[in-house]
Amino acid sequence: MAPRRTPLSAVLTALLLLVPQALAVAAVVGIDLGTEYIKASLVKPGIPLEIVLTKDSRRKETSAITFKPPASDPKPGSYPERAYGSDALAIAPRFPGDSFPNLKLLLGLPADSAEVSEYVRRHPALQLVAHKSRGTAAFKPARAFAPEDEAWLVEELLAMELRTIRDNAEALAGPGSPVRSAVLTIPPYYTAEERRAVELAADLAGFKVLSLISDGLAVGLHYATSRQFPNVNEGGKPEIHMVFDMGAGSTKATVMRFQSRTVKDVGKFNKTVQEVQVLGVGWDRTLGGDALNYLLVDDMIAQFAASKAAAAASVSADAVRAHGRAVAKLIQQAEKTRHILSANSNTQTSIEGLYEDIDFKYAVTRADFEAMASQHADRVVVTVERALAAAGVELADLGSVILHGGASRTPFVQRALEKALGGADKIRTNVNSDEAAVFGAGFRAADLSPVFRVKEIRIADAAVYPAGIRWKTDDGKEKHQRLWTPSSHIGAPAKEVTLPNKDDFGLTFYQEVASQVEAETKRLETKNLTASVAELVDKHKCERADVKLKMSARLAPENGEVDVTRLLVECETEVAEKEGFVDGVKNLFGFGKKETGQQPIKGDDASSSEQAESSSSSSSSSAASSSTEASSTASEATSASTSTSSSAATAATEAAGPKKTVIAIPVKFTLEKVGVPSLSKAEVSALKDRLKAFDASDRARQQREEALNQLEAYTYKVRDLLEREDFVAHSTDAERSSLEAKNSDASDWLYGDGAEASKEDLRARLKELQGLADPVLKRIEEAEKRPEVLKGLQEALNSTDSFLKDIKSKIAEYEAWQAKKAAEASTASEDADSSSATTASASASASSSTGGDFDGLEDDETATGSASSATATPSSMADVDKERGPVPPLYTLDDLKETETLYETITAWLADKLPAQDKLGPADDPVLLVKDLQERRDKLDKAGLTLAMKGVKNFNNRKPVMEEEGGGKKAKAGKKTAGKKAKATKSEPKSAKKPAPTVKLRAGQTKEEMDEMLKDFVKEAEKKKEQYEQEQAEQQQQQEGAKGHDEL
Repeated sequence: MAPRRTPLSAVLTALLLLVPQALAVAAVVGIDLGTEYIKASLVKPGIPLEIVLTKDSRRKETSAITFKPPASDPKPGSYPERAYGSDALAIAPRFPGDSFPNLKLLLGLPADSAEVSEYVRRHPALQLVAHKSRGTAAFKPARAFAPEDEAWLVEELLAMELRTIRDNAEALAGPGSPVRSAVLTIPPYYTAEERRAVELAADLAGFKVLSLISDGLAVGLHYATSRQFPNVNEGGKPEIHMVFDMGAGSTKATVMRFQSRTVKDVGKFNKTVQEVQVLGVGWDRTLGGDALNYLLVDDMIAQFAASKAAAAASVSADAVRAHGRAVAKLIQQAEKTRHILSANSNTQTSIEGLYEDIDFKYAVTRADFEAMASQHADRVVVTVERALAAAGVELADLGSVILHGGASRTPFVQRALEKALGGADKIRTNVNSDEAAVFGAGFRAADLSPVFRVKEIRIADAAVYPAGIRWKTDDGKEKHQRLWTPSSHIGAPAKEVTLPNKDDFGLTFYQEVASQVEAETKRLETKNLTASVAELVDKHKCERADVKLKMSARLAPENGEVDVTRLLVECETEVAEKEGFVDGVKNLFGFGKKETGQQPIKGDDASSSEQAESSSSSSSSSAASSSTEASSTASEATSASTSTSSSAATAATEAAGPKKTVIAIPVKFTLEKVGVPSLSKAEVSALKDRLKAFDASDRARQQREEALNQLEAYTYKVRDLLEREDFVAHSTDAERSSLEAKNSDASDWLYGDGAEASKEDLRARLKELQGLADPVLKRIEEAEKRPEVLKGLQEALNSTDSFLKDIKSKIAEYEAWQAKKAAEASTASEDADSSSATTASASASASSSTGGDFDGLEDDETATGSASSATATPSSMADVDKERGPVPPLYTLDDLKETETLYETITAWLADKLPAQDKLGPADDPVLLVKDLQERRDKLDKAGLTLAMKGVKNFNNRKPVMEEEGGGKKAKAGKKTAGKKAKATKSEPKSAKKPAPTVKLRAGQTKEEMDEMLKDFVKEAEKKKEQYEQEQAEQQQQQEGAKGHDEL
């Protein structure tokens, strides 16, 4: 039987499974998906909020991609080289049919839409096709792919650009920090289809979209991160601000309310949160920097067609507009010209070979440009007015207008804003007009991530488009109901709708994207509505007419899509309520329900009071009678309770009456996306596989280019080597001739047939050349490094030999002294035995002849012994040293065996290899290699370090023994002195215990450093020992002197 899992183990398992996911989302990005530029900000532990730089260290990447066609005709299934950003724009005039800028304008739009048609008109070299299943815009590159290859969806092309953003973010995050979660900005006017297209592109790029946020709200969120707004709970008035955002593709005006509010926090505490709410939005989808550029492009084309050179060549304006390369050049020049006119009153430029090798010079003033854009200035005013009308806000209520977007810095745009606002006092430039949106998106990403804790700012985006439902009733009537207005907030609580249908049906959600244009977004189909209604009617006795179908729906906060949170049928019916056993028990004790028909006891208040008074007087007249009455009353109460109990138990099982109850049954349903057909999982997987194959092709191309560069560089290196003196000295004529021939052949092949060679062929050629040159280079390297390494090894061997000999001599000296001391101790023991026998007989005779008055006196043997002992005590340090002998060595012969064996092995090896190496010439391969010398030197250093550690260990182990022996001698002397005088013992000095010397080692020490350290350690140990022995001798002399004083 399998063991039962406890709840704790289940929780721990879930936590372990969630840990990798938490780490995976540790780094998040906010992406400002602009028309002309894409910017990104990264948030990760250690990086609070930082702009992601491009590979060129720029703070924004141009939104463009170009495929570089191969030199020969492309093969089916092959992938060309890709260029991104500014690199893509640089080669766009050369490959106009393979360059795709500003793709954001086409996301989610049908191929026959007005926006797509205008884009293709402005980029005539592009080949537009409709996707076979979706019908949205797709492109077939002109020369980079084979004709039979499939077209590229706009979402795929944008995914390639987003993938570079992800790679740059991961480079900033560092190794082991994948970046997968992102928040992307979108224009507020994006429909459901366009939002889905953004999510598809992000998914193909490997991102998980945490949320989509409108451009204006992202700027407002960044604006709120560093500010505190009035608290509405304290009577504060909210601030109303407008974000005017004019970028390359469109113009948006977003009116927002900024305020703070006190809300409930954990426990009994409150907290203050900031709130940013979108009140209304106005926009112009085609008014932006690109539209202003096209004004200049049209003027350039008109002036070029009117020039004498163009007229002589019969060049028409329509011919120039249809020429992709000429238009690409003009668009780039128009962008530069517009930027110059924002700061200067006039400018001029020239384009070489604009069309049919005809050069073109162009001059324009700011006044001319503003005259061309006069109608565009009026559109700026209209956008602001639409935003105020949608928000229901008067101009006087606006606190400020915050500018954002590059085109908002155009002079005539700012004058148009001043006209719309009645002056310049409300216009503010207090946010970064280029990076406020990307910082707001990054802040939102950190807020949605579970890893980070940020300032709590609650946001509410607007739905912008009216939305509702459309369905047919059971009798076939068409029904419409609007659920959300343009000012409804995304993520607000769900709305509940009551529907009259009783049979299974379908319901469609729609967006009113234009006047009288309802774009379907989702389709709901019920599955068991008919059966659920029948169950209510048959089983629960509901009236069919009383059955109601209720649906709760909301706009999801992540992307504004419709989300149905609940669908059920319900009715109100009467259900017989039965009183349970517990209610019966409550009734028994008087706590149950009151009977509706229960009447109060009849009688007036006077009779009641009289009865109370008589009862009171009778109870006070006699204690005995009261006792009797109480007993009688108790028996009556007992019988009454018995009857009540039986009646209550009977009533507990009887019905208490009918009760109305609402009965609800959930309805099963499906909710699917409608509108532009969604790609199936298989189709999405196929797109991802194609993008992965493209990435693999890029990596293979990069590796091939690296191999090509390495081979080319090596051929130049070989040419230099053949002319170097050291290379000639360490090589033979045959080796140089062979190398020169192979190098010449590789160089010719490289610029001939090898130009299109594979990575493997290039690496094979490089390996062949390296096989000829590397042996000679190895000889040169060995000849340069060998003397120094050899010298170091020989010095280490000499040091080791000297050290071993010194330690051996000390061990021999110490062992000889130990033998001598043992012999002297044996002779002294024999003399002491004979002396003690003679002394005993003399004492006996003296005892027999002496007695009487001197019996109680102390014998003089102690004094005699003390005198003789004092005479035998050494009188100088030389005598002490002579008595104690040499310093005990730190090592034994066993400790030296390993080092001694290694020394002998290396010495024998060197004696064999060194003469053989001396016999070789400079062009011969060496036998005494530097790596072998260094390897043996490292072994010798390691053995020396091991020996040093043994010495430290031996000394530390010997120190406590020495202190114990010294302490024992002091204890003996103290015991003898205590018999004479306790005062001497109290005044006896006590030496403090000193710590043993230690050796401090660190990583990376050289052999010389360890030798010096070991020598210093041995010197310190000998010095400490001498000090210790001197202290012991002085203490012994003081003790002997104290004994002599006591005897006197």
